[in-house]
Amino acid sequence: MDESGHGARVLAEEALLGLIGPFWQVVIGAVVLVVLVLSVGRLARRGRSRMTTALLVTAAAIAGFAVIGVLLEG
Repeated sequence: MDESGHGARVLAEEALLGLIGPFWQVVIGAVVLVVLVLSVGRLARRGRSRMTTALLVTAAAIAGFAVIGVLLEG
């Protein structure tokens, strides 16, 4: 039985996207990490009160994203 028809091509495309997907996640994660490190360094130079505000805003953002993730999961 020959499996070189339309179905085999679709499976090959899905396999290729499956290999590329994790690579792009790593690239995006690395860029986010670099920006995060640069922004924390800049905030640290600005002083203590700005760092406290930034930490509170970051904590609120993390909690918000967690709530949205839980709500969209179901």
